[in-house]
Amino acid sequence: MKIAFFSDIHANLPAMEAVLQDLEQKQPDMVYCLGDLVGYNVWANEVVELIRKHRIPTIAGNYDEGVGLHSDDCGCAYKSEEDKSRGSQSIDYTNQIISPGNRKYLRELPRHLRVDFQTEEGEKLRILMVHGSPRKINEYLFEDRPENSLLRIMEDAGADILLFGHTHKPYHRQLESHGKYKHAINLGSVGKPKDGDPRACYVLLELNENSSAAVAESINVTFVRVPYDVEQAARAVEESPLPNEFADMLRNAY
Repeated sequence: MKIAFFSDIHANLPAMEAVLQDLEQKQPDMVYCLGDLVGYNVWANEVVELIRKHRIPTIAGNYDEGVGLHSDDCGCAYKSEEDKSRGSQSIDYTNQIISPGNRKYLRELPRHLRVDFQTEEGEKLRILMVHGSPRKINEYLFEDRPENSLLRIMEDAGADILLFGHTHKPYHRQLESHGKYKHAINLGSVGKPKDGDPRACYVLLELNENSSAAVAESINVTFVRVPYDVEQAARAVEESPLPNEFADMLRNAY
């Protein structure tokens, strides 16, 4: 069983189209989107409509929630007043351009999805998909979070495999507890990477009849990087009312 997961498109249509083309070649058994379809670029409606057209099961990100509720707050943790000002411009612009039908779609997205995978030995692997964390849609689970904290979050949520986004920085941590392993997987970002690699990022999770929480290597996680026309996306920002800094962020992936 091969399952694809992606998140944090942020209205970057060229990146989303490139990922979908790559998925068409790889032919996963299932595809899921973990939110933040909109914000920071000009193609909010086009990205939402592409996700809807492909009928990809999707959960809400904090940005989707903000726009869905026609709020002026995206739930983002900006580090400076300058960042906060740019963020306000972004959600204001997105609220102006989003169509009523797409706003309704964003507002009605679920906040999490669960999938249970049953092995031939009768073991159940519990997969939980969230945007930020199981506790809060906009909580950041960075890679350096202490292991006991991350384990507690997963145990409280009843998850063997936790998939999430929001930080835009991909990683996979295997956490051992009582002889079994839990997997925390950050998907990175399709349309606004922050890890120094401007290519779109998504995850392929492979499970089979031998997959087991007792054997860490039996659950295979692959981060797929997909080149796309970054300049097209950056120029779209520069030709819009959005701050030009968003274009630099796309070019340099920060």
